[in-house]
Amino acid sequence: MSSKEFDVNGTEYRIVLTEQVIGQVNNLKNLYNAAYEDPESFEDVSAEISNTINEISSTVEPEAEDSDLDGVIQEIIKAVDKKAEEIEKELEAKPKKVSTKKMKKK
Repeated sequence: MSSKEFDVNGTEYRIVLTEQVIGQVNNLKNLYNAAYEDPESFEDVSAEISNTINEISSTVEPEAEDSDLDGVIQEIIKAVDKKAEEIEKELEAKPKKVSTKKMKKK
């Protein structure tokens, strides 16, 4: 878990990147992709997009103003993407374990 502070339109916001928030952001990105790939489905997923945005924004302190909501969500998506990149780099930097199981002789 890590926290992220960012500024949108002169207001300083803070969010804690929990597994739940990360999952919601990834879900939101999938919904955006679905709507982009099939514009006719936008009506079907728009309510779900709105609900997901509201869930994510409810974890921000202070509560996001309507005029800041788009910028807040963009900053949170960037923060989650950056966190994912950091984790990926850490995993790549770790030496890979080689299995050292010995074979049993019969």
